[in-house]
Amino acid sequence: MIRKEDAMYILLIVLAFIFLSPISNSEASVDLGVSIRDEGLRGFYLAVGDYYRVPEREVIIVKERHIPDEEIPVVFFIAQSARVRPATIIDLRLRGKTWMDISLHFGLSPEIFYVPVREVVVTGPPYGKAYGYYKKKPRKEWRKIVLDDDDVINLVNLRFISKHCSYEPEKVIKLREGGKNFIVINEEVVKEKKGRKEKVKENGENGKEKYKGNGKGRGKKS
Repeated sequence: MIRKEDAMYILLIVLAFIFLSPISNSEASVDLGVSIRDEGLRGFYLAVGDYYRVPEREVIIVKERHIPDEEIPVVFFIAQSARVRPATIIDLRLRGKTWMDISLHFGLSPEIFYVPVREVVVTGPPYGKAYGYYKKKPRKEWRKIVLDDDDVINLVNLRFISKHCSYEPEKVIKLREGGKNFIVINEEVVKEKKGRKEKVKENGENGKEKYKGNGKGRGKKS
């Protein structure tokens, strides 16, 4: 029979093993990624994973390699366009290559970054310069365009958010012109879309109730 003192000793050893055992880097990283302090930031990561069809864990790995949040979509966009692994793109980026350098390295033309917009004059920052390049050159010469990192980041995120949320790119441009970052823009667009759906659903249910009531009225005899 185990003595009370021995039982306490065994319990202390078990507890020490549980709380003091080292956590693997991968486990710690997952916790870091899932327990995002900012709801909007986590929503951004989830949206990136959903749009580019990659697990959330893969998005977090890109983040862990010190790629800024707003540049994570660029990694996946170029990787998928070039049909290479995201790690290959990250390695080139961490060697100091610009996004344009990396694109040209894989034979990708600046044309891939262009996002069509309706008849809207985009003149001011941050999109005016990039759209000015595309406007001034015929399409067959777009391969000669040289975009800087900010241009690429803005255009890729414009494509990602507008397509993922089925949201007008012109509205994303306006939000960006107002000085908002893409994490905030994504959060606002998602909330707006959700609000619209709830309103449509509510109106639809109210319409059904109203129609049902009118139907009963019409069925009555005077």
